[in-house]
Amino acid sequence: MDAVFRALADPSRRQLLDRLHARNGQTLNELCEGLGMTRQAVTKHLAILEEANLVATQRRGREKLHFINPVPINEIAERWIGKFERGRLQALADLKRNLERDSK
Repeated sequence: MDAVFRALADPSRRQLLDRLHARNGQTLNELCEGLGMTRQAVTKHLAILEEANLVATQRRGREKLHFINPVPINEIAERWIGKFERGRLQALADLKRNLERDSK
C-alpha cells in the first residue's frame, strides 16, 4: 500500500490516472497529448503507476495500451476511508431508528 500512496502523492501521476479514468486503454502518445511533460517524464510516471499496480498494460501490435486498475484505490478506500464512514453511517441509522420510534 505504501507504493500506492507514493504513486498518488504526485499530481502528474494523478492527472494521468484521471485521463485513463476518462478514457481507458490509451497509448503513450495519446497520454502525452496536451500535457506539459516530455515523453520521457510521462514514461517514468507510468512506470511508477505500474509498479504500484495502479496501471496495467496490454500490447496491441507495436502499441502498448495503458489501463487504470481501480483495485488498489478501492483497497485504500475500504481500509482508510471506509472505517471512518462506518461510524457516521451507524449514527444516521440510529438517529433514523430513534426518530421513527418516537413518532409512533
